[in-house]
Amino acid sequence: MSGVESTGRSRGQRGGNGPTLTVLDRALYALFARHADADRHDRDRRRYRGTDLRVSFDLFLARSYGIAWGTALFVAIPTILVVLAIADGTIDAVLGLLRTAIPLFEQVQIPVLPRLPIAVVLAAVVAWGVRAAVLTFAGRYLGWRASTRRENIERTLPGAVRYLHVLSSGSDGPREMLRRVAETDAYGESAVAFRSVLNTASLTGNVNEGLRRVARDTPSEGMLAPFLLKFREHAGQGEDALRNYLRMESRMLGHQQARARDRAEGFLELLAELFIVLLVLPSLLVIVLTVMSVIAPGLSEPVVTPLGQTTVRGVVVYASAVFIIGVGLGASILIADLRPPDQSIAYARPERVLAVLASATTNPASASVVFVLPALVVAGLSALVGADSVGTALAGYVFYAVPVGLVGVRRARLDDAKDRELKDFVHAVSGHVSLGRPFAAAVEHVAQDVELGPLNGDVADLALNLRLTAPSAGTDVNLRTAALERFVEQVGTPMAEQTIGLVVGALDGGSDTGTVFDTLQAEIGRLYHEKRALRSSLLVYVAVGWTTALLVIGITVAVNVHVFDGFAQLSSLSSTGSFAIDSGAVNLSRDRYRMYVVTQATMLASGWFSGTASRGRYEALLHSAILVVACYLVYAGVGLV
Repeated sequence: MSGVESTGRSRGQRGGNGPTLTVLDRALYALFARHADADRHDRDRRRYRGTDLRVSFDLFLARSYGIAWGTALFVAIPTILVVLAIADGTIDAVLGLLRTAIPLFEQVQIPVLPRLPIAVVLAAVVAWGVRAAVLTFAGRYLGWRASTRRENIERTLPGAVRYLHVLSSGSDGPREMLRRVAETDAYGESAVAFRSVLNTASLTGNVNEGLRRVARDTPSEGMLAPFLLKFREHAGQGEDALRNYLRMESRMLGHQQARARDRAEGFLELLAELFIVLLVLPSLLVIVLTVMSVIAPGLSEPVVTPLGQTTVRGVVVYASAVFIIGVGLGASILIADLRPPDQSIAYARPERVLAVLASATTNPASASVVFVLPALVVAGLSALVGADSVGTALAGYVFYAVPVGLVGVRRARLDDAKDRELKDFVHAVSGHVSLGRPFAAAVEHVAQDVELGPLNGDVADLALNLRLTAPSAGTDVNLRTAALERFVEQVGTPMAEQTIGLVVGALDGGSDTGTVFDTLQAEIGRLYHEKRALRSSLLVYVAVGWTTALLVIGITVAVNVHVFDGFAQLSSLSSTGSFAIDSGAVNLSRDRYRMYVVTQATMLASGWFSGTASRGRYEALLHSAILVVACYLVYAGVGLV
C-alpha cells in the first residue's frame, strides 16, 4: 500500500475505501504533505478533528499549501510588472513627498539601484505575505467549521438525549439506541456524532471505543464529550442505571438549552440596535455630503471608475448603497443562524420539471425556480420602456420576490396550522392509548371523531395504513414503521419528525406504549411552546425592520422636498459674490436619484432583516419587495422620481 493511501485512510477518510485521489491531489500530496507533522500545525490538527471533513488532514493541508503557493505566484508576477512600469517621475515625486513629510528623511542618501532586483525582492515579500495569509485563512476555516459544528451539536443534543431516554424503556441495547438517533436527521450534528460512534464501533468491534474516540475528537468538549463518556459508564452498569442517567441528563440539558436561548435573545437585541444604526447612518451621510458639496467643491471633483466617470460624492453615495445591502445580508444570515434548526424548514424541490411546475403555488422551492423567467421578462420590458439599470433591477426583483414570498408565507402558515393540530392529535391519541386501546385503533378513533383541520387528510391516510399493518396474526412492525414515516413525510414539519419519529423508534424498540406517549405529550407541548415563544420574540424585530425602513423614507423625502431645493437655489448664486460656493454643486435630479438609490437599498436591507426574523428567507423576499414598492410609490407621489 502506498504512503498516500495509508495516511489518507488513517487520518480522516471515513469509509473503508476512500475516494480516489486525482492527479493534482497526488502531486500536491507529494509536495506538501510533509508539513502535516510540523509543530506549527498542531492547532490546525486539533481543529480538524472537530470538523468531520471527508478528506484527510494531510490532503487538506496539501491543498491549502497548493492554493497558497499558486496565489502567491499569481500576485508576484503582476507585482514585478507594476514595479517595472512605474515611471521615474512618480518615484521622484514620492521621495519628494517623504522628504517634505519626514524631516530626517531628507538627510538620507538613497543609492540608485537597478529596477529589476528591487521588483523581484518586493514581489517576493508580497508573495510571502499572501502565502502566509492563505495558510492562516485555511486554519481559520477549520476553526469556523468546528465552531459551527459545536453550536449545532449543542442545539440538537438535548432533543437527542430525550429520545434516548424514551428508547431506554424498551429492549434495545446501547448500540441500537444510538443507531435510532443517528438515523433521525432532525438531530443534526448530534446524529452525525452518533453515526461516527457506530462507524468506529464497526471497525473496532467495541461501542465503548467508539464513544471514547468521538468524545476525544468532538468540538463540543463541554457538552457532548462528557455525555458520551458518562453514557459509556452508565451503560456498563445496567439498564436501570442508564435509564436514570438519561432522565436526569435530559432535564439538565433542557435547562442549559433554555439559558442558551436567553443568551441568543440578548445577542439579537444588540444586533437589532446595531442594525438600526448601520442603516440610518449611510442615509444621513449622503444628506450631509449633498449639503456640504455647496461649500466644499472638492466633493464634486470628477473620478474615473470602471463603471464610468462620477464624482467623489457619487462614489461615496453608491458605496453607501452597497454597504447597506451588505449590512442587510449579514444581519439576515445572523438571524437565520440564531434560529434553532428544529424550527427551520428546508423545502425540497421535485426532480421532475412537470412536478416543479405543478407545485409552484404550494412549494416555495419550486416557486423560486418557476418565477425566474417572468421576472426576467418584466425586467426586459422595463428596460425597453426606458427604465435605467436600477429601475430595471428593482422591477425584476419585485415581480420575482412577491409571488415567491406569497407562496412561502402561505406554506409557512399551513405548516403552522399542521403543527397546532399535530399537538391536539398527539394528545387525543395518547388519551385513547392510556385507556388500553392499541395504537392503530386509537389513531382510527381520532381520525373519525376529532376535527384536525389541515391535518385531517394526513391522519385519515395514517389510520388506513395502520389498519392494513394489523392483520389477524399480529401487527407487522415494518409496515407500521413505514406508515408512520409516510405520515411524517406528508406533514413535512420538523415538529412532526421529532415527535412522530420518536414514536417510530420507541415502538420498534419495544418501549412501553404508555411511557412513549406520556413522554411524547410532554415533548410536543415543549416544542410547540418554544415555537410560539420564538415567534412572539422575533415579531419585535419585524417591527424594527419596518420602522427603520419607514423612518428612512420619511427622512429622505423630507430632505428632498424641503432642504435640497433651498441649497439648489443657494448654489445657483454667483460664486463671485459674497458666497464661497460651487455653482453646480447641487443638481436636483441627480441628487434626488442618488438619494432614491440609497433609500431603495435600505428598503432591501430592512425587508431582508424583518422577513428573516418573521419566518425565513422566503418571507424576507416578500417584505423587501413590499418596501421597495412602498418607497417607489412615495417618491413618485411627491414627484421625486
